Amino acid sequence: MRIFSALYDRVMKWSRHPHAPYYLAGLSFSESSFFAIPPDVMLAPMCIANPRRGWWFAGLTTITSVLGGLFGYAIGVFAFDLVQPLLGEGGRYHGVFQQAKGWFDHWGVWAVLIAGFSPIPYKIFTIAAGVLSMALLPFVLASLVGRGARFYLVAALMAWGGERMEGTLRRYVDRVGWLMLLTIVAVILAQDIRG
Repeated sequence: MRIFSALYDRVMKWSRHPHAPYYLAGLSFSESSFFAIPPDVMLAPMCIANPRRGWWFAGLTTITSVLGGLFGYAIGVFAFDLVQPLLGEGGRYHGVFQQAKGWFDHWGVWAVLIAGFSPIPYKIFTIAAGVLSMALLPFVLASLVGRGARFYLVAALMAWGGERMEGTLRRYVDRVGWLMLLTIVAVILAQDIRG
């Protein structure tokens, strides 16, 4: 079944849309404070579709992600009661939130930089930074470095692969998609068996 190739074609079409940078900015902002989908899923195809603007897309993603991180920080400072059901005991993100607090205790500002670069939910760290009253300037600088490194790496990889990568991805996208889906199912089943 060639489900993923049709989806890939649609994503590549969207990535060439004139309003795509606005959607990328909105996604980057929201992912840093309350949304679950990482901006890489838009950034990568946009860089493949328009490699000459890849660095600009990475910069846009970085800046709007850091602005979203500041919004997450503000949630932690001013509105933690609203998100506490998700982060408190029994909440969906309780474990990650506790991990974030532990990392802040152990590594301080480096925790934000690591979370900004890694696939760990960055929004949890932005909110935790606000809850824990982390100094704002180090928070912003660590966010800029962590998020910037991640998004410029994505842009660099896409520029390096270029049109060749687009064609290769198009050819193998269904196999890769099914492999990823099976991996996700296997991980979920393994967690259920252990839990």
